[in-house]
Amino acid sequence: MSLNFLATRFQCTWPWTTLVMLCDGRMVCGCADPYGKRVLGDARSAAVHDVWAGPVISRLRAELNAGGSTFCGDCPLKLPLKKNETPVVRPLGAGPQPSRLYIECTAACNISCAEACCAPETGITRTRQAGMLDFELFRRVVDEVGASLVRIDFFNYGEAFLHKRAVEMCEYIKSAFPHVYLYTSTNGLALSLDQARRLVHSGIDEVTFSVDGATPESYVKYRQRGRFDVAIGNLRAMADEKRRAGRDVPFLNWRYILFRWNDSDEEMDEARRLAAEIGADRLCWETTDHPENAYSRRFVPGAPGLDAIRHEIWDDNNLGNAIPGATPSARIDVRTPLPGVPALSLRARAGQPLRVGTRVHNLSTRPFPAQASYGRRLVRLGAQLCAADGTIINRDFARAWLPHALGPGERTDIVIEITAPEEPGRYALKFDLVSEGIDWFERCGSRTTLKALVVRS
Repeated sequence: MSLNFLATRFQCTWPWTTLVMLCDGRMVCGCADPYGKRVLGDARSAAVHDVWAGPVISRLRAELNAGGSTFCGDCPLKLPLKKNETPVVRPLGAGPQPSRLYIECTAACNISCAEACCAPETGITRTRQAGMLDFELFRRVVDEVGASLVRIDFFNYGEAFLHKRAVEMCEYIKSAFPHVYLYTSTNGLALSLDQARRLVHSGIDEVTFSVDGATPESYVKYRQRGRFDVAIGNLRAMADEKRRAGRDVPFLNWRYILFRWNDSDEEMDEARRLAAEIGADRLCWETTDHPENAYSRRFVPGAPGLDAIRHEIWDDNNLGNAIPGATPSARIDVRTPLPGVPALSLRARAGQPLRVGTRVHNLSTRPFPAQASYGRRLVRLGAQLCAADGTIINRDFARAWLPHALGPGERTDIVIEITAPEEPGRYALKFDLVSEGIDWFERCGSRTTLKALVVRS
């Protein structure tokens, strides 16, 4: 295929991992297709497998392997290639089923966000062939692909919980396929308090509330026709029910888009206080460049204030937290066999095991979980294999469990066992903590410990 018609060359991974089901049953490529322009197939008339292995997506994969496709149009998910960069060539067959599925219950919304593409006045609902997702179609699709899925994102455009059976859908997913990581994002306005509490018991893993302000007056400037008290009330109800029932899921996020009217220190501090008082697991800011007359000028790229909150921004990392003290932070001391004596370097024979003693200190105000009812977010000590100059060779070189949950301010001793590289030489080991399935602590500003490793023949 000639690519002369493409203004820029690009690649994308979505067609190898993910399908998005619109509320009318059509399958589209990517979560950035508000008007359903990039259709891959239709679950109403075909099995998901037939869409996933069908001619449209197969041709798209081949074209992306060559450096781009006109099918993608104006999709913002494209990853531009540099001038002389070669695209990654992936297999045209991507397995029998996708590993991730977005489910759109409806494209309708109960509020109007200023100049948003999914606001009711844009006519987005007229681009769908059904107003609400048919429950039997939902169940058939989930039954077909559930065993192969790693994650379901239970939202797309519109407000998912306007669907009268949305909570029941979450319950169905987690009862039939408990291994699937189930995530949703909501404005929090369509749920009753009883539904919010019921959602906690559905087994859903993570819920994000979009609440852009810490006062009713600033909140409603973007979330037009929204009610701050209802959104915060449902977030509080879920946090209270989670505590009352002794559950460790769902993980509750409060995501707050920064605008020029809600980005003062005073209002952001009030959001921090309120999130801590409610018991939200995470508060994060989101920065944007629209609407033109509304976005925050305090926190644009290059602005002096941006560095102070950089690790608290939603897209910066997956662990940063604007709630005071809640961002994970640790100190890791690497020791020699002599108790209390720091190790200047580590030595091992090629291909042989080496036990390394460490002491881990929790510097944050939240515990590091060592056991839970789920696999994600458990904290483990990791050793990353690096070249002598610190360049990463193997990020997942070795892991060690915490012996118990590590509370705020607590320390614990951990022995981590590595197998030395087969090739003698000088290396380094970088020690960091990892929230499994989420992110490394370093990404949110926690300090790592680097130690030289000498491997002898």
